[in-house]
Amino acid sequence: MSVNASGWKPEMHDAEGDAPATFTGNRALMLEEGLIFEIGDATRTGVDLPQPPKVASRLGGLERNRPIGLPGLAEPEVVRHYTRLSRQNYAIDLGLFPLGSCTMKHNPRLNEKMARLPGFADIHPLQPIETVQGGLGLIHLVGEWLTTLTGMAAVAMSPKAGAHGELCGLLAIRAALEARGDARRVVLVPESAHGTNPATAAFCGYAVENIPATSEGRVDLAALKSRLGPDVAAVMITNPNTCGLFERDMAAISEAVHAAGGLVYCDGANFNAIVGRVRPGDLGIDAMHINLHKTFSTPHGGGGPGSGPVVLSEALAPFAPLPFIEADGDGHFRLVEEETAGEHHGSSFGRMVAFHGQMGMFVRAAAYMLSHGADGLRQVAEDAVLNANYILRSLEGVLDAPFAASGPCMHEALFSDEGFATGFSTLDVAKGLIDEGFHPMTMYFPLVVHGAMLVEPTETESKAALDQFIGALRHVAERAKAGDPLLKQAPLMAPRRRLDETGAARKPVLVWRDPAPTAQAAE
Repeated sequence: MSVNASGWKPEMHDAEGDAPATFTGNRALMLEEGLIFEIGDATRTGVDLPQPPKVASRLGGLERNRPIGLPGLAEPEVVRHYTRLSRQNYAIDLGLFPLGSCTMKHNPRLNEKMARLPGFADIHPLQPIETVQGGLGLIHLVGEWLTTLTGMAAVAMSPKAGAHGELCGLLAIRAALEARGDARRVVLVPESAHGTNPATAAFCGYAVENIPATSEGRVDLAALKSRLGPDVAAVMITNPNTCGLFERDMAAISEAVHAAGGLVYCDGANFNAIVGRVRPGDLGIDAMHINLHKTFSTPHGGGGPGSGPVVLSEALAPFAPLPFIEADGDGHFRLVEEETAGEHHGSSFGRMVAFHGQMGMFVRAAAYMLSHGADGLRQVAEDAVLNANYILRSLEGVLDAPFAASGPCMHEALFSDEGFATGFSTLDVAKGLIDEGFHPMTMYFPLVVHGAMLVEPTETESKAALDQFIGALRHVAERAKAGDPLLKQAPLMAPRRRLDETGAARKPVLVWRDPAPTAQAAE
């Protein structure tokens, strides 16, 4: 076989076999990028620094005894490295994100601009109270909006995220029960609730018992009532629940729990589906956390940051954590701490965090609330529900929707893998969506549905964007039903092919080791 000057042979193709191999490994604008350790060199640096003078060590024998091993790169190399990596990552700025507000939804740029104002971005928790009046006023404003929207008596702003808010609510419930000398030790958690609910209850020292769901995907009210008794401290219920459905018996559930002497905790992670439409306080709920990073726009993809304020009923308000902000009526705000709580808040269960929450999240939430207004927040919920139902009904006859017969969904459309060809699963559909240019939806959750596919389009997607996603999902689902063998190899067009995700999770490689010595030894 002839070889040209570059060493290319006609039979050389890339790993997929559908394009000629390139010298660089790049595929047009899809640029191949190695690890930073592979493109850098630990023996050089991208900057020139003078040799430091000899000084006496103050490290007490803890000096580094070997090179740090970090690669040195010039500034253009660093910029290109991270820019190329960013091109291989999906983002809400690229297209519809079917995991929705749970991970990432559109965050108005106005909110980011406000959060970066120096008076908010540079604030420090140890500043004197007189110098942070604007910040305290903003936190107080957000709290007023939250209590108004939920119809609750008080709010704790300090919890840092959803699960942290759950902990706050349960600690308030436990404090209230202890105050009346009631040693209840069981928390009931419906199987349609979020998985963090039983974990939080167990963390608080409660025994957790499961309440089954009906065939419609909602709490079995009869089963719940039959289990209530003097040992049940609380019920933790997610509404709307993880099946994307509103718990229509919520008021009846609260009434039954209260009659049995217990309290009601609601997981408010899905409040974005009902904000402006339903006030949880009217449903008899005693405590509910609200994900500011979900309902009120702030992105929290990648694990943070978050904010999970907890609204409390009159029964639990005296037990709320410290510190909290109090207005004196003259436009002045103060932080009520342990030493200043006094008689009017002496029943607090204590402190959740060192300071008072995530300032950046509060600013973004305030900007979101004020820019939308009451009518705008109501429309946000209505549009989120409309978009989810449009997806649900548009895929009838293509994907099985186990609870479609029980009425409209809320902000999430839930599908199963029923009807796929033998050997094909939800994972194959997810990988096929990557080739279509979409991040996969939430997979295999909730656990009550086999091969679950949970799609949340959020409120900001246009009909054109929804139609494109529906067409892509329909196409991939039909391939799974027909048993297309190429779908088992998907993704075919991503920077990396299908990985051994189980192996990667169980045996992660967390430390870079230069393969060169191994190669030399083999020679």
